[in-house]
Amino acid sequence: MLSFTAHGESTSHPPLVIVHGLFGSGRNWGVIARRLAETRRVLAVDMRNHAGSFWAPSHGYDDLARDLAELIAAELGQADVLGHSMGGKAAMMLALTEPARVNRLVVADIAPVAYSHSQNHLIAAMRGLDLTGLTSRSEADRRLAATVEDPGTRAFLLQSLDLKADPPRWRLNLDVLEAEMPRITGWPAPEGRFDGPTLFLSGALSDYVRPEYREAIRALFPAARFAKIPGAGHWLHADKPREFEAAVAAFLA
Repeated sequence: MLSFTAHGESTSHPPLVIVHGLFGSGRNWGVIARRLAETRRVLAVDMRNHAGSFWAPSHGYDDLARDLAELIAAELGQADVLGHSMGGKAAMMLALTEPARVNRLVVADIAPVAYSHSQNHLIAAMRGLDLTGLTSRSEADRRLAATVEDPGTRAFLLQSLDLKADPPRWRLNLDVLEAEMPRITGWPAPEGRFDGPTLFLSGALSDYVRPEYREAIRALFPAARFAKIPGAGHWLHADKPREFEAAVAAFLA
């Protein structure tokens, strides 16, 4: 079963499951998870091939949805589900294939469509990082800057670098994620429909959820609502964490 970090206690409000994006972890969501846990129990999961969860040879959205369904069935029965990017697609697949497990759905900056971009250049950068004698995150950042220019992206990736291991290692199954990248950026076009309350929350500076995608979204999620966070890009929860948290809390309430 998936590894997770639990926050808060069970209340009259439905519990919340937070599903991170590619190269992320439940740890990335710590502050937001703790604040949302003031009113409900929150589980921030590690998806397969990431962080503390198991490694597996496949990484399709049918796999990820089954993992989430197993966790919710074992721990919660039913839950509100919040997913970002890859985690948003996994959450959508869960809602479409196991709707009884999902109460409300929040999809952060992703749509049920296939995207043409690949993130394998970041996998190449992580593989290429010289881990010899590495003991500090600042030195890792200096070395990674040779191939990853954006400091925010470097900081995000380095959260998955385990410097306490001997030798240091990435807590990501890079081989499988690279091989499965077409499935991760793609979308399997599942049948089904989720009629429950759904919020598509996007960064105003991001183009991941375009107006032309709304027809496809409403076909699968007829109760979908749309909102944008000004000044936020694809990593909207990191760019504008308080605004993101407020929007999610208002929708779940």
